[in-house]
Amino acid sequence: MTTDSTKKLFNEIKEIVTHSRLVAARHFNNLVVRINYEIGRLIIENEQAGEIRAGYGRETLIKLSYSLTQEFGRGYSVDNLELKRKFYITYKNRISESLIRKLRGNEDSESILNKDSKGQKSESLSRIFEEKENPFPLSWTHYIQLIKMDDKERNFYEVESINNNWSVRELLRQYNSSLFERVALSKNKDEIVRLSNEGQVYERPSDILKQPYILEFLGLKEEPSYTESQLEQAIIDKIEFFLLELGKGFLFEARQKRISFEDDDFYIDLVFYNRMLRCYVLIDLKIGKLTHGDIGQMQMYVNYFDRMVKLPEENRTVGIILCKQNNKTVVEFTLPEGQDQIFSREYKLYLPDKEELKKQLNFNTCN
Repeated sequence: MTTDSTKKLFNEIKEIVTHSRLVAARHFNNLVVRINYEIGRLIIENEQAGEIRAGYGRETLIKLSYSLTQEFGRGYSVDNLELKRKFYITYKNRISESLIRKLRGNEDSESILNKDSKGQKSESLSRIFEEKENPFPLSWTHYIQLIKMDDKERNFYEVESINNNWSVRELLRQYNSSLFERVALSKNKDEIVRLSNEGQVYERPSDILKQPYILEFLGLKEEPSYTESQLEQAIIDKIEFFLLELGKGFLFEARQKRISFEDDDFYIDLVFYNRMLRCYVLIDLKIGKLTHGDIGQMQMYVNYFDRMVKLPEENRTVGIILCKQNNKTVVEFTLPEGQDQIFSREYKLYLPDKEELKKQLNFNTCN
């Protein structure tokens, strides 16, 4: 029979083994990425030193692929070697040439992967893999997706993947949902540059907004057959996905939050708290076109939370009306100029047309 002391010992050992495996997996993934970077560099240097003629590089990769596959097995197809080559071209400035020369021991003619006269791996190889500054914190499968993107998008999605610990699946979902374009559409030119370099920075309420919000994970059909209650229930059923769509720092607090004034009861669809902004975020769901009444209702909710719920050290409450069809003119003339508490945004039940969003973004930044 298992005693309490045995259970405690088991749990302690389990924690050590589990942690060790995670650490080992991270180190292995990092090693794979750095090796692929070096392979890509060697291929490029060989091309630059060789004859420049059509098909030369492809012929080399075919021969190299055959030899490496014979020696090491799977993973060295021509397509995979092309990926490693492109990876180096994309990130060649990530590890400086001065560092590479230093790691080589200033012997430019020798590769980091060369062996010394005793047949041992060069000290340079182990040193570059043990550098404290990790230039490639994501997995190789992450970088396979990132090298397919243009520069602005790539920087943004890499930073967001690191900051939010995205899996490859989540990275692809965010890319396919055009997260960069949807966040950028709410920003000016200077903010878009910062967005590309730093990812999403939460300093003011508008920083948490997207246009539109993409709710394809709910599985609702794009037709007027669902109700607001069904939309809300679908979100609750997929709350983890909805939190990812909302962004960093969101905590779910309540649904159908009741507030009362004298004999009247009102219900706020969804209540969240954002740790980054240190404020409540109220969300009202509308399956139709935004109306003046919707804005007035949200204004009442926000005022109530500011006066009755939030603590003195917390920031003002933010209200977001998620609607099927926005009405910017109604918003503009209903709310005071310069207000930064209440926002209306559209939602879509399908992945957006990325090219169309890019056109909108380019148009906005040119005006």
